[in-house]
Amino acid sequence: MKNQLILLILLFLSLNSFCLSAQTPFSKGVNLTNWFQSGNVRQIQFAKYTKQDFIRIKGLGCDVIRLPINLHFMTNGAPDYVIDPLFFDFMDQVVDWAEELQIHLLLDNHTFDPNENTDPSVEAILLKVWPQMAEHFKSRSNYVYYEVLNEPHGITTAVWCQIQQKVINAIRLIDTKHTIVVGPSGFNSYTELKNMPVYADNNLIYTFHFYDPFMFTHQGATWTSYMQDLANIPFPYNAATMPATPASAKGTWVESSLAGYKTDGTVAKVKQLIDIAVSFKTSRNVKLFCGEFGVYIPNSPHTDRVYWYDVVRKYLEEKAITWTIWDYQGGFGLFEKGSSELFDYDLDTEILKSLNFTIPEQKEFTIVADTKPFDIYTDYIGQSIFESGIAGKGIIDYYSSAFQNGKYSIYWTGSDQYAGPGFDFKPDKDLSKLLANNYELDFWVKGDSPNTKFEIRFVDSKSSVAGDHPWRISYTIDQTKVTWNGTWQHIKIPLKSFKETGSWDNAWYSPVGKFDWKEVNRLEIISEFNALGTQKIWFDDMKINGTPLTSIHEKAASSPFQAKAFPNPFSDGLTIEYHLPVSARVNVDIYDSKGQKLCILVDQQEQIAGNHQIRWTPSEKGFSKPAEGIYICKITSSGKTDVLKLIVQN
Repeated sequence: MKNQLILLILLFLSLNSFCLSAQTPFSKGVNLTNWFQSGNVRQIQFAKYTKQDFIRIKGLGCDVIRLPINLHFMTNGAPDYVIDPLFFDFMDQVVDWAEELQIHLLLDNHTFDPNENTDPSVEAILLKVWPQMAEHFKSRSNYVYYEVLNEPHGITTAVWCQIQQKVINAIRLIDTKHTIVVGPSGFNSYTELKNMPVYADNNLIYTFHFYDPFMFTHQGATWTSYMQDLANIPFPYNAATMPATPASAKGTWVESSLAGYKTDGTVAKVKQLIDIAVSFKTSRNVKLFCGEFGVYIPNSPHTDRVYWYDVVRKYLEEKAITWTIWDYQGGFGLFEKGSSELFDYDLDTEILKSLNFTIPEQKEFTIVADTKPFDIYTDYIGQSIFESGIAGKGIIDYYSSAFQNGKYSIYWTGSDQYAGPGFDFKPDKDLSKLLANNYELDFWVKGDSPNTKFEIRFVDSKSSVAGDHPWRISYTIDQTKVTWNGTWQHIKIPLKSFKETGSWDNAWYSPVGKFDWKEVNRLEIISEFNALGTQKIWFDDMKINGTPLTSIHEKAASSPFQAKAFPNPFSDGLTIEYHLPVSARVNVDIYDSKGQKLCILVDQQEQIAGNHQIRWTPSEKGFSKPAEGIYICKITSSGKTDVLKLIVQN
C-alpha cells in the first residue's frame, strides 16, 4: 500500500510538472512590427501607433507586446554607436503607455538580416548599445524587458552564447533588476536550445521561434529563395489539394521539402517539434517563451491558416509556453487579407478566435466626407496618415530641430528629381465638402536658395473602372509664392487653387478632368522640375484648415447669405465668405463681445449678386492684434442679417 501511494504521488507530480516549472509573468501577445524597424531614428513614423493602439491590443486579451527595434540603426554608427536621444524620447513615451496599461514590453534588438550570417564582430556593437539601454531604463518598472538579439544565425550556438554571456554581464553591471530575454542561434531554433549553456543569471527568459512546417508558413515569401511562387499548400497535408512544385523551384531544396511534406505537414509532426522546446523547458526548469510564430498571408489558404494557429496556440498553452504572434499588422498579421487594417473594420475574426483573443465588434467601412480641419504634420505625421515619401539620394528628416512650432519640423534636401516627402491617407480621404467650403492646405515653409521650386499635389485612388488612373491635382511653389531667405513663411493654398496635371501609371496620361476629391489617396511634395541638389527646405504645421462644417453651414435656407469664416479659430487673420442672391447694398462690420463696433469691412452701395470673399487681417486695418476671445461679424443686406461668431486664439 505504501509503495502504491508513492507511485501515485510520483504520477501526480509528473502530470503536473508543467504547473510546477518556471513561468513567465505574461501569457500571450503580439509583435508590433514595422514601427521601430527603420534605417535610422529619423525615419520612424512615431505616430503610426499611439496609446490608443496599446489599449486596443490589451482589449484583445494581450498582456505582452514584443517590440522589434533596429537598435544598432538608432545610433550614430561605428565606432561609438551612441544612441540618438530622439530614440529615447520616443521609447520613453512607449514605456509610459505600457506601464500605465500594465502591458509587458519586450525591447527586442531586431537588427539582423536573414540573408546575412551573424558576424561574431557583432559583439562589439552589442557591448556598446546594451549598456546605454540599461542605463536609460534601469529605473523603469519590471514591465520592461531586454532581448539581446533576434535570430542570430550562421554562427554556432556555442560561439553566440559566449557573446550573449558578455552582453548579460555588461547589462548586469548597470541593471540587476530587469529580465533579459536570451535565445540560441539557428534563427532562435528550438533544436538549438539544448546547446545553450546553463547561465548562472536566474533573471532570464529563454526564447525560441516556431514556423513549422516551413513550406506552409512561408509559402509566397519573397525573402526566402525559391519560395515566392509557392501557393495553396494545405495544412494538414492533403494529397488531393497539394499543388505541384512551381517551375521556379524545380531542382531546389524547396522541391525536396515538398516531397517530404506528407510527413512534415501533419499535426503530429508540429507537436513533436514543439515538444523539443518543451523538453528543454522541463529539463532546465527555466522560463521559456515563443517569441514568434505565424503564417504568411498572401498565398496560404485561409481556412488552413486558421487551423494551424488553433493547433499551435493550443499546444503551446497546453505545455505552459507563453507566446507573441508575428505580427499584429503586416504580412502575418491579425487583419483581413488586402484590407486597410483598420481595427474597427478589418480584423480577421476567425484568426482571432483561433488565437483565443477577444473579438471586438466589426463594422462595415464606408468613406465619409471630412467636415473639419485635420493635421498632416505637427511634430509627428497625423493619425491614419503614413509616410510614403522617397528621399532618393537625399534626406527627408521628420524630426528636424529647426521648427516653427512645437518640437520638430520636416527637413528635405538632396533628393533626386521626382522625389520628396509623401503622406498616404489610410483609408482614402473624401475632401469634397472641404473643397466646396473653401478649405486650404495650410503650412509653414522656409528655404535657403532663391530659385527653389517644387510641386505639391494630391493623388486620387485608382479605381477598377477601365481607363481610370491615379490622377494628380497640383500647385507649384516657387519664388513668386515664397521668399527663400531662410525665414519661416506661412502659406495657405485654397484647395480650389490646385489644377489637374495628369497621371503617371506606367505611362503618362494627360489631364482629362477626372480627379476625384472623394477618394484622395495621398499628398506629395515633389522635386518635379529638377533634382533638389544642395537646396534646403523645411516644413512645419501642415494641415487642411478651415471652419468646421455643421448642418447650418450646409443648409442654405438657414443662412440668408450662406456666410462662412475660415480658419476659425484664427490668429493672424481670416477670410469671410458670403453669397448675395441679388445685387444690393451690403455692410459687413466687426464687433467685440460687448457689442462695440471695431471696424467696417464692407460699406458698399451696391454689390453685384454672387459669391464674395473679404479678408480681415487686423494689423493691416490699423488695429493692434485683437485679444483672445469671441468677436462678431455682422453681414446686412436687403433687410436681412447674417451673424458669424469669430474666435481669436493667439
